[in-house]
Amino acid sequence: MHLLRATRSFLRFPTSLSNPSDGSNLVWTIIARHYNHNFPLTSLDKLANANQFNQILSYAITTGLFNNSFIANKLLFLCLSSPNLPLAPALFSQIRNPNLFAWNSMFRAYANGSSPEESITLYNAMRREGVLPDNYTLPFVLKACGRLSVIEKGEEIHSVSLKLGFEFDVFVQNSLISMYSVCGLVETARRVFDLVPVCVRDVVSWNSIISGYLQKGLCEEALKVFGKMLDGRSERPNELTVASVLTACGRIGDLDLGKKIHGFLMASGIVFDVFLGSSLIDMYVKCGQTEDARKVFDRLPHRNVVSWTSMIAGYTHCGLFREAINLFREMQVAGVMIYEATLACVISACGHLGALDQGSWVHAYGERNGIKMNLPVKNALIDMYSKCGNIDKALEIFHELIQPDVFSWTVMISGLAVNGKSEKAVDFFSQMEMSSEVRPNEVTFLGLLSACSHGGMVEKGFYYFGSMTRTYNLTPRIEHYGCMVDLLGRASLLAEAKKFLMEMPIEPDAVIWRALLFACRNNRNIEMAEFAAKQILQLEPRKCGTHILLSNIYASVSRWSDAERIRKIMNVHGIQKQPACSFIEINGVVHEFSIADTSHPETNIIYKMVIGMDQLLRSEGYMPDLSYYVNM
Repeated sequence: MHLLRATRSFLRFPTSLSNPSDGSNLVWTIIARHYNHNFPLTSLDKLANANQFNQILSYAITTGLFNNSFIANKLLFLCLSSPNLPLAPALFSQIRNPNLFAWNSMFRAYANGSSPEESITLYNAMRREGVLPDNYTLPFVLKACGRLSVIEKGEEIHSVSLKLGFEFDVFVQNSLISMYSVCGLVETARRVFDLVPVCVRDVVSWNSIISGYLQKGLCEEALKVFGKMLDGRSERPNELTVASVLTACGRIGDLDLGKKIHGFLMASGIVFDVFLGSSLIDMYVKCGQTEDARKVFDRLPHRNVVSWTSMIAGYTHCGLFREAINLFREMQVAGVMIYEATLACVISACGHLGALDQGSWVHAYGERNGIKMNLPVKNALIDMYSKCGNIDKALEIFHELIQPDVFSWTVMISGLAVNGKSEKAVDFFSQMEMSSEVRPNEVTFLGLLSACSHGGMVEKGFYYFGSMTRTYNLTPRIEHYGCMVDLLGRASLLAEAKKFLMEMPIEPDAVIWRALLFACRNNRNIEMAEFAAKQILQLEPRKCGTHILLSNIYASVSRWSDAERIRKIMNVHGIQKQPACSFIEINGVVHEFSIADTSHPETNIIYKMVIGMDQLLRSEGYMPDLSYYVNM
């Protein structure tokens, strides 16, 4: 039908042509008559205008020239490389005895396009017609198998490749390695890789198996393969190899190897493009070296949205939220177009800072500039508004979601919990359970158990804790046990909390013991507090928090000599209290304060206001509780 329409619409050529001796002259004649001048045959491959193509196709059909296999195949190739791609299947079906070039052209188009399943359908048709694939056919079909995770078909094609003698063909073998890796069968991919002779492997072979290990999270194995690549010295790593290895270094925190690779890049004179630069930034950030990451960022000769976003995400990941927001402002000044991932990172930074005005402005900025508010961005907005105390706005965005995912539900449940709406958080979890499309994960239960803890819902807390394993086959992590200890401690069930803690199937960490210690402080249970503090100090002897908390507990029951003893222990061991800090946002600007801080330009006014507020409160009868206070 497509061919018929094209024929009817574009009958503009003369009805007769000379009889050239071969297909090449026929194509040349068609082109020459259409353009009224001579030009090389390769110009046929450059036609991109749909009208030009349809005119040539119409003439070829009406004059019978389409029956010439050379012209038919050439027109098919032109169709596949032009805006006429939807016409290609109909055109291919009309070719009499298409040659292997025509088949492969179709395979390439399908494998790289939006319909990889058509590549497999076409392969089945090819085999039914008795046409044997070659070493160009199989890689295209294997790529489609990988994209669709159709492992059975991939294994069938693997078998065909061996029967056809392609076991040493590097293109076919690389495609097999990639297909098995993408489908998650990295062990099988490794067996294929090992069977390829060293003299046959190329850099793509090495990159494919390294990438396969990365996809499975086996970073150490990826680095071992990279080491063998360097030892063999058969292939020089390229930019993709280096980027993959840097990713592996970042994930396992191997800063030393990451720095060596950085040095290798500088010594070899390789130009840092945005791809390599972003990989280096990501590696340094994941290893906690934000200053080194920023140096790489500042030295990049060209930056795009990926490099900017990598640095902003790095700051956010490392808790440097103000730096993330400041860099976002620089990005705007530089005129770089923002995209969804950038927006999500900045919104997250605003949420952690409690910067509601800035977060709302970024939200409005995204909408104003037509940035797609996809699910990750909306989830970040829900989280930000929840952390900033605007739970109604968070709920509004949540209810606008067409299909919330597990993260959407989780941040909403956690947001309701931290905003004192424990019962509503539990109700949301019930709604989530009724949804057949989403199952809660471990993080969801952390938010739910936190809601039970803050709401004093002990029985519900134990019910949901049990349902993790009973209903959802989830293994509680140490954080979940910590929530349960906190739940019991807040309910003043200290004996039960200690018993639960001692019977845990995993070794308790300092965080869990600290939850018990906080409960002891609130209930002024000195004996249990000393027991909990002893356990913490064995795990974290140099941290000041436990010493200070225990000292405050002693002070609360007027055991001043013990409080003084703790202070002396800290002085002897050089343990210093880190000054606490707080943030407040005024007119879109976040101000940071620490104890006895005089660095703010309006310090005098601020202290006058604090003194005035204190006097006003005292005049109304308020007296601060100083029973926990010890001058450290």
